Amino acid sequence: MKIAYADCFSGISGDMFLASLLDAGLPLNVLQEGINKLNLPEKAELRLTETHKGALRASSLEVVVPHSHHHRHLSDILEILSPSQLSEHVKQTATRIFTLLAEAEARVHGETVEQIHFHEVGALDSIVDVVGAVIGLETLGIERLYASPLPYGAGMVNSDHGVLPLPAPATLEVLRLAQIPLTPSPAQVELVTPTGAAILAALATFERPSLIVSGLGVGAGKRDLPWPNVMRLIIGEISTSEISEMVQIETNIDDMNPQVFGHVMERLFAAGALDVYLTPIYMKKNRPATLLGVIAKLQDETALAELILRETTTLGLRVQPVYRYEAQRDFRLVSTRYGDVKVKQKIINGQVIQSMPEYDDCVRLANENKVSLAQVYAEVNRQLK
Repeated sequence: MKIAYADCFSGISGDMFLASLLDAGLPLNVLQEGINKLNLPEKAELRLTETHKGALRASSLEVVVPHSHHHRHLSDILEILSPSQLSEHVKQTATRIFTLLAEAEARVHGETVEQIHFHEVGALDSIVDVVGAVIGLETLGIERLYASPLPYGAGMVNSDHGVLPLPAPATLEVLRLAQIPLTPSPAQVELVTPTGAAILAALATFERPSLIVSGLGVGAGKRDLPWPNVMRLIIGEISTSEISEMVQIETNIDDMNPQVFGHVMERLFAAGALDVYLTPIYMKKNRPATLLGVIAKLQDETALAELILRETTTLGLRVQPVYRYEAQRDFRLVSTRYGDVKVKQKIINGQVIQSMPEYDDCVRLANENKVSLAQVYAEVNRQLK
């Protein structure tokens, strides 16, 4: 599986992200052809140049569009996306990013999503940045995007709404909606733009993955700062044979009869949960409670979430994507003097590294033969040698 990690130590903007994709190998003509499929009201031309930020080489992208103060509503942008010849994946993903931006703007200005109109974000160059980012990830075959915490500084920025504090209100709301981790910066300029924040908020998981590096793209920011003002996109591979996409569902419960947890656990396993765990915790006012957690396949998320909401007293759940590394497994039947026992084998790189007798089979044979469970285990292990 091909993945990418956005190293945003100096922040992120839409053009920095797009420049990093181009620097990593996205062909400029392929990106230009994709943007042309939007049938924008004015032509948008992409110009890529090599530059230096401090001692580091980087690619700088300029989106050349006619100067315009056109303010667009979300519906206007969707009317540009919908009839385009872009893939459904690109259109749906770009729609998700713009919808997130609209929700942030609406919250900031106290209006509805339908009422708000984009200023800078509705400009053609921002539309190109968002759509181009999705085209680039699809073209490069990047299946999963990760990102570092984002830096935040202080100061002021000029906008169509006048002078605003940093981080800009819309940016800050995107960061809040996506619960993006932040790290302090001494910068007195805008490091994270609404467009850059929204791209990562909609597409990225904020953690550092394990990977084998296969590519690197360095995108330059427009400003010169005391440090190299670049964003690095680290591209790598992880083995799909060793990982599996999962979700982790959790909720804290402090007002339910403890006897119910056993019933809920049985129902969850029957509905497809791969693991269910109960952890004693303390909540506000030192109130004893139980954390109910479930690990499940992505496709089972909705059914399991609904089951928890129906069967417990909780009013809400936390869900986050996770993945786990898995060894291959196989089963073999081992004959002993007490009877046949199913044995689970752990296999890594084609080699059996561990064999584990099935507990239920061993208990059954111990009862049938009126011997201890330890004797059955010892007999099975003797046969495995």
